[in-house]
Amino acid sequence: MPRMKTRSGAKKRFRITSSGKVKRAKAFRSHILTSKTTKRKRNLRKGDLASKADVKAVKIMLQS
Repeated sequence: MPRMKTRSGAKKRFRITSSGKVKRAKAFRSHILTSKTTKRKRNLRKGDLASKADVKAVKIMLQS
């Protein structure tokens, strides 16, 4: 049976932590940054965890 392939888009966007949680980057950081406050942009740099509703789907996409 052929091996399961990882979804390339998900591979670039998510990481699984050692405790099994799903790390992601925050959105809204790519352009039109002049209208966003410095504080908001600074907080967008930080990583975040994927929502509980999405974790199952992301883990399926990352299976290899």
